[in-house]
Amino acid sequence: MDSTPLIRRFENEIEGRATIPDNAVLGFINYLIEDYADEWLTKAMFHYRWYYEADIEMAAAILPRWRGIQKTEAQLQKMSDYIAERQISRLYVVGSNDITAPVIEESYKRFLQIMDEIILRQQFVLGARPSSADFGIYAQLTQLAKFDPTPAAICMKQAPRVHAWTDLVDDLSGHPADTSHWMSVDAVKETLGALLSEIGRVYAPALIANAKALQSGEKQMETTIDGKSWVQPTFPYQAKCLRWINEAYQNLNGSEQSQVDALLKDTGCAAMIFKR
Repeated sequence: MDSTPLIRRFENEIEGRATIPDNAVLGFINYLIEDYADEWLTKAMFHYRWYYEADIEMAAAILPRWRGIQKTEAQLQKMSDYIAERQISRLYVVGSNDITAPVIEESYKRFLQIMDEIILRQQFVLGARPSSADFGIYAQLTQLAKFDPTPAAICMKQAPRVHAWTDLVDDLSGHPADTSHWMSVDAVKETLGALLSEIGRVYAPALIANAKALQSGEKQMETTIDGKSWVQPTFPYQAKCLRWINEAYQNLNGSEQSQVDALLKDTGCAAMIFKR
């Protein structure tokens, strides 16, 4: 099940230690970053795991053992072959291929640099306490930074701070969660501007092209992302993601929408918002 609705259910059912800011503008920025982590960074995770031989070998060896630790080597080999063949054959679903590989990989490397700079300023994406955006990012990094050999090596070389941050987020049970620990809206542009620009650079055009293709009844989307051709099957769920982003925006009052507009200006993210 998608972690986003689960987190919101817990927010409604359990008081204290909220992961969604009480400030509606910060809440929208949090939602946008969380969605990017869930839907774009997962492309990098799936791509690296099933595109490079070392990563394929690692995943094919370990994944079946997680579910069958006492199975024989012959049984495990059969499971390993099945998993690898199936997942490699599905790379196209997330848009991973020889043409799009550079787009995915360069975006991952930029993200690592951006995340490293954010952590240097403040411990978490939205301040001194974790948000649901942090958990969306953390989930992908448990694989990209900690499990799959190729992206993990890139992370260790380029941004070891991000590797260490992923370890710290493993257990935040004792971390304070004071309301004052959220960042100021006034600091968003300076601190998170590069991350929002990355979202606008790669994720926004993917969501928009996917939605347009689905509206036209097309089975695949074709667009340009980061100056390069991008082709993949249409993805109905990501059309819902775009709709939910807009619903979150429409739930803001006029003043809050104006603040969000100012934060998204010149980032490329504004293209995802359909004004009424």
